[in-house]
Amino acid sequence: MRHEKSDYKYLFGPVRSRRLGISLGVDMVPYKTCTLNCIYCECGATTDYPTQRGEFVPTAAVKKELDDYLSSHPEVDFVTFGGSGEPTLHSGIGEIARFIKDNFPQVKTALLTNSTFFHMPDVRQQVLAFDLILPSLDAVSQKAFVKINKPMVSVDCEMIIEGLEKLSAQFKGQIWLEVFIVPGINDTKKELTLFKEAIERIKPTRVQLNSLDRPGTCSWLTPASAQQLQQVADFLMPLAVEIIARNFPPPDPQKLRLKASSLLSIIKRRPSTVEDLSVSLGMTLNEVSKLLDELSQSGTITSEITGNSTFFRA
Repeated sequence: MRHEKSDYKYLFGPVRSRRLGISLGVDMVPYKTCTLNCIYCECGATTDYPTQRGEFVPTAAVKKELDDYLSSHPEVDFVTFGGSGEPTLHSGIGEIARFIKDNFPQVKTALLTNSTFFHMPDVRQQVLAFDLILPSLDAVSQKAFVKINKPMVSVDCEMIIEGLEKLSAQFKGQIWLEVFIVPGINDTKKELTLFKEAIERIKPTRVQLNSLDRPGTCSWLTPASAQQLQQVADFLMPLAVEIIARNFPPPDPQKLRLKASSLLSIIKRRPSTVEDLSVSLGMTLNEVSKLLDELSQSGTITSEITGNSTFFRA
């Protein structure tokens, strides 16, 4: 669903997002300008591999479009920087994020990124203006990384992990680390062991498991089954894990009922976030969220927002 004006060059949507509510997109670079050529990318193959950052689209023009849209559309939950390329390639990303924060403080900002520039201190400094960062990490071994993400020569896996680790130590908002599962490549016991070690270093707020739901750039790519995704989630426990793939079924109601008393005993003692409860109970974020929804609807629990987190209490 696009805005009724058709002359926006850099904004798209808003769309109703599974993760972000009503999300207005911002395209920061020309179509398929990226540092990776991921086999699952729904936008198609990368056509331009830039070797350095720059002002790929005019910063002033992006700010002008945002001012025009947000001045008359206060219902937006997030302005999301993503689109058809890697947004951190744009040298003005921090300036634009701060512009939104200064002029429309009620609107939250989110960054969808492939994580390839967080080894650079100036990039980490610029993205501190965001409320939420959703970085990708699809592989930890270089072999799997090359197969899935097909990087430009100067990008390597350890550099990405170290950058994410440093970002997590600096960033005050939430980090939702997305892992795209490719059966047979990054879901083996060896790869998942490396994943768990890397995620423990990075310390994201939550881990989101995804899989193919639209055609990618490779015809041989198949989606991970619900069972495969659940096995990965179980392996990564007690990390706060959420399965966001469209083909994943809702949690088992009987299992949730058995966990309800344990959840209530925790939040009677101290307010907790969904991520806290996921780790404490050994449940995926999907299961905890479903249980919290049911308890909220019955009036058994309440919630309050503090900073960038939602806390639940009995």
